[in-house]
Amino acid sequence: MRKIKQTICTLLITAAVCAGNFQQSYAQSRGGIGLQLFSLRSLLPKDVAGNIEKVAKAGYNQVELYGFTIKDQFWGLTPLQLKALLDQNKLEAISGHFNVSPYLASGDETELRAAIEAAKVLKLKYVTIPWLAPEFRKSAADYKTLAKRLNRAGQLCQNSGLSLAYHNHDFEFEKYEGQTGMDILLKNTDKKLVSFEMDIYWTIRSGIDPVKLFKANPGRFALWHVKDMDKDDPKLNAEVGSGSIDYVSLFKQAKRSGMKYFFVEHETNYKPNIIGSITNSNKYIRKNIMR
Repeated sequence: MRKIKQTICTLLITAAVCAGNFQQSYAQSRGGIGLQLFSLRSLLPKDVAGNIEKVAKAGYNQVELYGFTIKDQFWGLTPLQLKALLDQNKLEAISGHFNVSPYLASGDETELRAAIEAAKVLKLKYVTIPWLAPEFRKSAADYKTLAKRLNRAGQLCQNSGLSLAYHNHDFEFEKYEGQTGMDILLKNTDKKLVSFEMDIYWTIRSGIDPVKLFKANPGRFALWHVKDMDKDDPKLNAEVGSGSIDYVSLFKQAKRSGMKYFFVEHETNYKPNIIGSITNSNKYIRKNIMR
């Protein structure tokens, strides 16, 4: 009887620890509001230090990077210099969008490995694939090839203490042989190696219900992109809370989706007062979601 009681206690403690770890992981999304710095693409290269400071003043404490090249690094800054600038403004870089088209095209790992090295210096958690050129997504076979390369990239990231994520637009929801490109990627990638960054706007714009994807693939969407949809013209973005997407309801699905971090983004089809708009989106999230 004593052994049985000890076994039960051990199981209960283990379950509590596991639940605690899960809750802690989920709590990370409650503790930080991220911004994809691509939102500042017309401003940032002109004054990196000044605009990074504005991001912090707008209420953000996490960021997602973009714009890395082997030649120019990050807008002329090395990863180490950028890390110092972010630290100075109390901003944590969680993820980076890295263009590794040569790897996706042929398997050439040169740029992928450079991205991983930069991510390690910056202490990122995720290396994220931001986009897939049209020539790489013409068929179901193309998506299966992509899935294999994502698995390989995911393993390289894992070997370096990082995670890999893939960011969607709308084209992943086109059908090939009765299934979408996203279906093929979800089915053929190893969930231990490859996570997904769901762009909520592009998913809904494609006519797909994000919640259905979360239910069908629980835990796969570790990152979200959060941008709203203009009520009058769905082709346009809007400040979070001013459009037609019900983010208050969607954030209730964060645990089911596996979301750990999210990033506000204002994309190319949106021409706002940039700093004012990212500030307004932040205020809405803090007031209505991060309660």
